[in-house]
Amino acid sequence: MTSVDTAGAPRGLAAEDGVLAAFARRSEALVIPLCALLAGLAAFSLFLLALGKSPVDFYALVYKAGFGTAFSWQNTLSRAAPLLLAALCVALPARLGLTVIGGEGAIVLGGVAAGALAGPLAGAPGAVGIPLMMIGAALAGGAWIGAVGALRHYRGVNETIASLLMAYIAIALMNHLVEGPLRDPASLNKPSTAPLADQLKIGALPGMDVHWGLAAGVVGCVLAWVLIDRTTWGFAARVAGGNVRAAQVQGLPVGRLIVGFCALGGAFAGLAGAFEVAAVHGSANGSLASGYGYTGILIAFLARHNPLAIIPVAILLAGFEASSGLVQRRMDLPDATVLVLQGFVFVAILIADTAYGRFKIFAPERWGK
Repeated sequence: MTSVDTAGAPRGLAAEDGVLAAFARRSEALVIPLCALLAGLAAFSLFLLALGKSPVDFYALVYKAGFGTAFSWQNTLSRAAPLLLAALCVALPARLGLTVIGGEGAIVLGGVAAGALAGPLAGAPGAVGIPLMMIGAALAGGAWIGAVGALRHYRGVNETIASLLMAYIAIALMNHLVEGPLRDPASLNKPSTAPLADQLKIGALPGMDVHWGLAAGVVGCVLAWVLIDRTTWGFAARVAGGNVRAAQVQGLPVGRLIVGFCALGGAFAGLAGAFEVAAVHGSANGSLASGYGYTGILIAFLARHNPLAIIPVAILLAGFEASSGLVQRRMDLPDATVLVLQGFVFVAILIADTAYGRFKIFAPERWGK
């Protein structure tokens, strides 16, 4: 005899409906960004056709340069390392309803802090010097973006404008320090800080030509997910992001949450700059301002600010960036073509934000109505 719940429906069917409802709600966060990505790629294909170029050839080259060979994969993963950390600088404050787009500033200042500390730590063993460099970089980036959160909470300054303008200030400050007080006299053609001592340089992951920044980025994404989804601080941040006044009425420390999550996001971005110095460039120089912070904005939005979703999205966008040189040589297109592609995708994502909650298939409570 089949047992029946209080509503008169078989319990087996009710459980099945509950699973379907949960799946429908969760799938919205995956389907809509994926459709936005495909729409952006389709719009960019029309752009290529208008230029007289073949979209098929373009995407074939992107696949070949970004994912086609073992070397391509290693190049892509190396580029993904700073993107993972840069995206967290956007995703963490977004949980509080903040749109922070100044991660580029935290990256360059984190790199400068690492380069500046490398001099006094030149005689220290790597086990001591590298962690101190990373801590200094994280503090620099955290203080910079944390200041954005403080301006937002205590003075009501829009965080989007503040973080963007402060990014330009950070780049100018980096140029001043690298070309002035911190400049190595031996760096004639490209002003840089003194080269890092060998024991302070970060090597590659075992069996791969990819530096340890990739592992740090993946671990950072996992820890950020745990913080947001499995801790009381993350729950409080989600409440404050949904309704600040309700959070204040409940006695939640909204100010500390805003400043803390902004500072934590900035710390991750500062680490990205440190890894660029210690694993890629070998010193702090103008190459730190390479646009990773701005690509991180696109990654965070495409991932819906989910730290775990940031990992595959960052790898995908890194593959696009890794293909820019090959596309330029084979198709006679500017190196910035990939940036145009990112622009199309970003616009598609912004438009797709209006689609959430509009489709009955993703709203179980509207089924059958």
